[in-house]
Amino acid sequence: MSTIPTTSALPVNPFKRAISRRDRQIGLWTATGSAYVAEMIAGTGYDWLLIDGEHAPNDLRSTLAQLQAISSAAATLPPGWTIPHPVVRLPVGDPVLIKQYMELGVQTLLVPMVETPQQALALARAMRYPPEGTRGMGSGLARSSRWSRYGDYIHEANEEACLLVQVETIEALHHIDAIAATPGVDGVFIGPADLSASMGLRGQANHPAVVDAIRHAVERIHLAGKASGILATGEAQAHQWIDAGVTFIAVGVDISLLARAAKALAARFQPGSPSASAASAGY
Repeated sequence: MSTIPTTSALPVNPFKRAISRRDRQIGLWTATGSAYVAEMIAGTGYDWLLIDGEHAPNDLRSTLAQLQAISSAAATLPPGWTIPHPVVRLPVGDPVLIKQYMELGVQTLLVPMVETPQQALALARAMRYPPEGTRGMGSGLARSSRWSRYGDYIHEANEEACLLVQVETIEALHHIDAIAATPGVDGVFIGPADLSASMGLRGQANHPAVVDAIRHAVERIHLAGKASGILATGEAQAHQWIDAGVTFIAVGVDISLLARAAKALAARFQPGSPSASAASAGY
């Protein structure tokens, strides 16, 4: 029987290295909960894909399926084509969930509702093995080490772990400097929708006061030497934040793209539309 092959080197985290250099990374939110959709999107040229476990119907198993789908897409891409890096947003910053998702092979986590540097530090430690952190030893059973095929996984995993903390309340903005400066935090992601609600402007993410608050936060994040991130739900909004210097930006959501395209197509076939008129005329 052949010996099980091993390789000592764990693949590097390209997203972590890119944002540390402040290279802009363009991403897409995936909220369908579908591995089929994730595999398709993985071949369309984005730098990163966000698998949403907070507001989308995802759990450990559906996230695993999407990670596998994104990975498999690389086999069909031409040389030099961008292979997107999967980022997973947890439903909550629970150390047990952090351990479980990292054992799926996730290297980059986005954690919502981080409001203090103490909270950020606890998350950073939960992602790392001792003595730097508190992550439990069990990768030999898991996809993270490819079932020990990455022979040096436990010695290299800390370096490749990437923590993105989501700042989305007034309380969090009060602590933005300390949160951004927290060791082990690689990037700070601004949540415009929840921030606007926290500011008493629910549903008004484009309100001037919210935009000003976000711009100020981005400046503070960069002054701390960290990368800033945001989700934009429209092209004009995306360019606004690109022009503001945001480092990693999701420029759309898969389910929203599908919903808008389906609605627009249906509208073109409503009575009185040019498409409907052409169809009824036999064209």
